[in-house]
Amino acid sequence: MAPPNPLRHEVIRVYKQLLYMGREYPLGYDYFRPRLHKAFSAKADLQDEAEIRKGLEQAEYVKKEIEALYYLKRYRALKQRYE
Repeated sequence: MAPPNPLRHEVIRVYKQLLYMGREYPLGYDYFRPRLHKAFSAKADLQDEAEIRKGLEQAEYVKKEIEALYYLKRYRALKQRYE
């Protein structure tokens, strides 16, 4: 049995944050969740700590992109409402 990876908790934390953010995804949670699961499953076999960190950086980048998408959506709604 392999020893537990110290980055495991960090990966789970990022996954849960992305799942939470996906609830408001424009195409819907049913569109977002399977794609997120597929993306994380594709990298589930990584063992090298550097590769795992690289994947975490990519996930953080995606998280920031989703946040930007939400801010843009909110900005457009407010702009439409007050014009």
